[in-house]
Amino acid sequence: MSTIDFSQLPHTPCYICEEELLEKNLLVMDRVQRESGAKIILALKGFAMWSTFPMVSKYLCGCTASGLHEAKLAREKMNKEVHTYSPAFKDEDIDEIACISDDIVFNSPAQFHRYYERVKTVNPNISVSLRVNPEYSSSPVDLYNPCGLYSRLGTTLANFDESIVAQLDGLNFHALCEQNVDALEGVLEAFEAKFGSYIDGLKYVNFGGGHHITRVDYDVDRLIEVIRAFKARHNDITVYLEPGEAIGWQTGPLVASVLDIVHNGMDIAILDTSAEAHMPDTLAMPYRAMVRGSGEAGEKAYTYRFGGNTCLAGDIMGDYSFDELLQVGDKIIFEDQIHYTFVKNTTFNGIKLPSLAIWTKEGELKIVHEFGYEDYRNRLS
Repeated sequence: MSTIDFSQLPHTPCYICEEELLEKNLLVMDRVQRESGAKIILALKGFAMWSTFPMVSKYLCGCTASGLHEAKLAREKMNKEVHTYSPAFKDEDIDEIACISDDIVFNSPAQFHRYYERVKTVNPNISVSLRVNPEYSSSPVDLYNPCGLYSRLGTTLANFDESIVAQLDGLNFHALCEQNVDALEGVLEAFEAKFGSYIDGLKYVNFGGGHHITRVDYDVDRLIEVIRAFKARHNDITVYLEPGEAIGWQTGPLVASVLDIVHNGMDIAILDTSAEAHMPDTLAMPYRAMVRGSGEAGEKAYTYRFGGNTCLAGDIMGDYSFDELLQVGDKIIFEDQIHYTFVKNTTFNGIKLPSLAIWTKEGELKIVHEFGYEDYRNRLS
């Protein structure tokens, strides 16, 4: 339950991560690790607020990165295990990636053949693995389905190169998106049917991300059983999971303010934030972000359409109703906006990026970063 004192917030828009709620999620991850024997690493693509890493590193084994910059952040700010994957590594990045990574994940046998000797020369201790595509997924949205038709992510069995197996330390797959353990069981069945004969002799298998472990209806007990059973079938092999969203799930809001209210067939509240720039998944998924104290359109006495402060006509958060009339200056609290939000932010239209803040367990609001004109300017030339 949120305990934020919003009167301490000096300005909006601002993302606020609540330490107590973050630690609650981390404790669930810790239980999975302790009871299943798996290792959990943070997917930076979903949650990368490194100011929280002193807490995160107490519970998780490290980070999984999607390229050089995320790998550098993982090494610099957490300095535990760093696993780095990319659909295709660039020649100018590969040496530095190898130097700072504990594990490198190639997407194809061609990339393996191109870089294996090189990364082993740079870092003889680095583990090397291959991402495979089990060609099975029940992902609810095609945009986020790594195993969809014509997917570029991972090697299918038809394109697998048996000649590299002796040099592999692990296999990785990623096929889930905000799903429960039953979806994982379906993927595991397909993975073992296609690639099970290559598992013996490996050091680990990585089950990827998309495990919605901290969602209230997630079957954590069953996940622990599934991991234990897999390890038992494969000589107690190490299993990794790399959730991102589940770490930041329900850990804090994006707080905005009403700048103006206009009328064009209905009341429209213009906010100092943007769906396009600050909540991109609400348009991409799409989904309707929850707003504290609101109802569906028409459910309460006063209905408003929330619009962003950019020139994009479709920069709309949705229609919300309230018991009282909204006023200019009112704070609007968009729930659950810590994961997959500020990691995707843009400065479209020159709109200011929301500040980043932490609500501590001691009941103090700490602004950890504020953005300004220079952040917009410096990325343009």
